[in-house]
Amino acid sequence: MSKYPFESIEPKWQKYWEENKTFKVREDASFPKEKRMYVLDMFPYPSAAGLHVGHPEGYTATDIYCRYLRMNGYNVLHPMGYDAFGLPAENYAIKTGTHPATTTNANIEHFTKQIKSLGFSYDWDRCVSTCDSSYYKWTQWIFLQLFKRGLAYESNTPINWCPSCKTGLANEEVKEGKCDRCGTQVTHKTIRQWVLKITAYADRLLEDLDTLDWPESVKLMQRNWIGKSTGAEVTFTIADKDGKPTDQKLTVYTTRCDTLFGATYMVVSPEHPLVKQLTTPEQKAFVEEYVELSAKKSDLERTDLNKDKTGVFSGSYAINPVNGKLIPVWIADYVLISYGTGAIMAVPAHDDRDWEFAKKFNLPIIEVLKSDVNVQEQPWTQDGIHVNSEFLDGLNKKDAIEKMLEFLEEKKIGKKAVNYKLRDWIFSRQRYWGEPIPLVHCEKCGIVPVPEEELPLELPNVKSYQPTGTGESPLAGIESWVNCTCPKCGGKARRETNTMPQWGGSCWYYLRYLDPKNNSAFCSKEAENYWMPVDLYVGGAEHAVLHLLYARFWHKVLYDLGLVSTKEPFQRLVNQGMITSFAYQRKNKTLVPVDEVEQHSDGLWYEKATGEKLEQVVAKMSKSLKNVVNPDDEIKQYGADSVRMYEMFMGPLTMSKPWNTQGIIGIHRFLEKVWSLSEKPLSDIDITGHLTDEKLVALRKSFAQTISKVTNDTNTLNFNTAISQMMIFVNDLSKMESIPRAMWSDFVKILSVYAPHIGEELWQKLGNDKTIAYEKWPAFNEEYLKDDEKTIVVMVNGKLRGKFQAPSGSADDVLIEMAKNDEGAKKFLEGKQIVKSVVVKDKLVNFVAK
Repeated sequence: MSKYPFESIEPKWQKYWEENKTFKVREDASFPKEKRMYVLDMFPYPSAAGLHVGHPEGYTATDIYCRYLRMNGYNVLHPMGYDAFGLPAENYAIKTGTHPATTTNANIEHFTKQIKSLGFSYDWDRCVSTCDSSYYKWTQWIFLQLFKRGLAYESNTPINWCPSCKTGLANEEVKEGKCDRCGTQVTHKTIRQWVLKITAYADRLLEDLDTLDWPESVKLMQRNWIGKSTGAEVTFTIADKDGKPTDQKLTVYTTRCDTLFGATYMVVSPEHPLVKQLTTPEQKAFVEEYVELSAKKSDLERTDLNKDKTGVFSGSYAINPVNGKLIPVWIADYVLISYGTGAIMAVPAHDDRDWEFAKKFNLPIIEVLKSDVNVQEQPWTQDGIHVNSEFLDGLNKKDAIEKMLEFLEEKKIGKKAVNYKLRDWIFSRQRYWGEPIPLVHCEKCGIVPVPEEELPLELPNVKSYQPTGTGESPLAGIESWVNCTCPKCGGKARRETNTMPQWGGSCWYYLRYLDPKNNSAFCSKEAENYWMPVDLYVGGAEHAVLHLLYARFWHKVLYDLGLVSTKEPFQRLVNQGMITSFAYQRKNKTLVPVDEVEQHSDGLWYEKATGEKLEQVVAKMSKSLKNVVNPDDEIKQYGADSVRMYEMFMGPLTMSKPWNTQGIIGIHRFLEKVWSLSEKPLSDIDITGHLTDEKLVALRKSFAQTISKVTNDTNTLNFNTAISQMMIFVNDLSKMESIPRAMWSDFVKILSVYAPHIGEELWQKLGNDKTIAYEKWPAFNEEYLKDDEKTIVVMVNGKLRGKFQAPSGSADDVLIEMAKNDEGAKKFLEGKQIVKSVVVKDKLVNFVAK
């Protein structure tokens, strides 16, 4: 028996697929719409680290599904590309002096080699990279359409600022309030930025979620992120030092205007524009110190429900509009300027955060909803009948809100309002390695778009990417690039120096795949109409909110422009689970790098340096823990088909699961077994006819079950159970001296979508000279799934009295006669008359006797 030679088979077929462009796809009109499928992977960022075994999980799933579809007569679009702009490449450039384009291109080359080594059936002729100017020309073009529709505007907004690095930081560069690069405490700095008006699409982004076949958890996250709520805007008047009304107003948004009688203080965010006006001279020093401290915290830290509440009194009071009482105005960082109006009315008796704040600063607590607790000791956060609320007393929530809204509108101190948590999208990065924003600043003409025919506006090729120190992009320091002429008046002008965020290029890449070589449009209408929408989108749950939300927003703008034919880009979404790895944990819950751990003879794990016994746990793969599994190493030892099948066999696609080397060894042995079966003699027996050999009958049934299950499980992405069924069949097949040729041929077909290299090789061994990729998926005869014999239960007057075996599908009269002769039934029928015989086919006979 020869060894399974995956080392030679796999490169051979990868070369064949590339040279013959086996998976190149065209917009063939002979395929009806229902026989076209667009299957998309979330494209990777090409980091220097390369792939780890978590990356190919989703890619393997979509590849199996695409190969299955092709064999079922579908025209399949299955592309791959790279999300290549972004912070890591620029940071690496600053650190090493290597141009980010150089490192990015090298990383792309490495990623491509790794991906191809796994035998994925991508149409590589459609590959895109977001940092190629031929690609970002169209990212810039789409931005200009947003700008021309008033959906892109300038705004002075806060950014994360590192005083040491003298540069702005993206949120992902801030760890626990400190710069991820140098560890300096991050502050907030307000600078000019470009913002996209995603809020204009908030309602449509919400409503159209109902049309999508997405996990409910993802839909919920998007709904919560958009955060639509209906409430009221209420205007409070600020009092002077004598408690008299002034002209100064403070507006709050609340979903519970019915609790206004319980409002005992107000809170504004530290960034609120009225902070300075509200602060009295006696409180100025305290307020300035607090505002400075708040600027060092992230929004996540500020809104943490478990953190100790902090705040400072502004010195001012507002007048409660429903009862005329003076209530103090505080400044506290648990209120964000980005939500509502950046100011709240606090009802501490009925809100956890307000109650904690009131208790800490000794502020009044007034019950306005009848509760079962003492609100001085704990808040009542459920609903109740209104009390201490004058004209609302005795009313329920719904009626009280309606009555309060009437009151507010009549007195012109409030109105019904809709609010969203969703904020407009800050679309600027003060970075070099990103798409230049194609706008020009002219003193005479204002902001002028770069003419579309002059796109792409390319990044200047420079040697230095050091931060400017002003918070601006490094581009701002490149005078030869920044200084230009105004496209409108021809006068002196300066280019926009902010670049786009990484999200820009990933918002629409699925559309460029449709027509990647088109120089006159981002894609042709014909290609878009042929393929869209994406039928299946597979990727990690970490993109459940932002990437999907941003892509949906851009798509809807393109839809409004008549440039795409669908309202939504991704019809079906599947989030693959994370592939984790084993790690080792001390008693204090800290983790130990794998190379500092040893296993003793007792089978337990110990830290080498201290001898402390460790607990083996499952953790995310991490360089610091040295538990990252490199697919290159696994492919070299076990082959790509083994890696592919093991990734799918580990468990359901959507569940997280740990990598276990013993598991891949088991899969490799399975493929070795399949290879050994290919050396058995083949028989030309007709397995579709009448068979007398019991072994062949059983084998035919086993194979029918296998085709049935693998077909269903592949179609529903339940790949682990499909592989289990193939293993059962291979065990059955290994018992045979010879194998029916037709059965083996069909098995090779279904195996080939999971393990394509061995599939192609076995197909060639069968004498075929064309790829297996477009062969017809095997069918099976339902009759073969039926049992030859059934166990028939015999009942007399509804009670079980016996059972016997009968040929499957036996006629009712035959079953009745056989039941009468059953020894168990005979005793209870003796001396009685059978009044009625009831037969349930293939299951039971019941005699009614008296």
